Amino acid sequence: MKQAAVTIALAFTLTACGSDPEFTPAPAAPEPGLSMPSNAQGPFAVTRVVDGDTVRVLIDGQDTPVRLIGIDTPETVAPNRPVECAGPEASVYAEQLMAGTSVYLEVDPTQGTYDTYNRVLAYVWLAGENENVMVNLAMLQAGLAEEYTYDDAYRYQQPFREAEQQARDDLLGQWGQIC
Repeated sequence: MKQAAVTIALAFTLTACGSDPEFTPAPAAPEPGLSMPSNAQGPFAVTRVVDGDTVRVLIDGQDTPVRLIGIDTPETVAPNRPVECAGPEASVYAEQLMAGTSVYLEVDPTQGTYDTYNRVLAYVWLAGENENVMVNLAMLQAGLAEEYTYDDAYRYQQPFREAEQQARDDLLGQWGQIC
């Protein structure tokens, strides 16, 4: 039932925004040699997927915004800004990965704990059978995010840059399939 609702919402959103309703990213899979570290905190229930790089989770009873470190996705909810190409697809893919699930959060001391909007900065790992899938990396691999370095280098910067380059080379997502 949930999958049918997401599919209907995806088709409506993508058609309404002029995007490609036929676009389907490859399923997220663990990256060889990369696994969730033992210091990741959670699991935390996902309460809402805001867009492709922001999610809300329940931490100690508080609905907490989390910004995914190292990626930037096309805008869909920024005030006074138009919806950007591939933004709806990024949002829907993030929702497919995280809605109705629990996640683990890995903070990176090089990035601080919070951004200027008071969102927790984290790498987001799926819980359960997909526990070695990092959402940040999956968004890059699908071509639905760009690698984003805010100020300082971060733990996964090199694999993120490689994933973006591979998506560009393969013309995935915003690099050719959609935009």
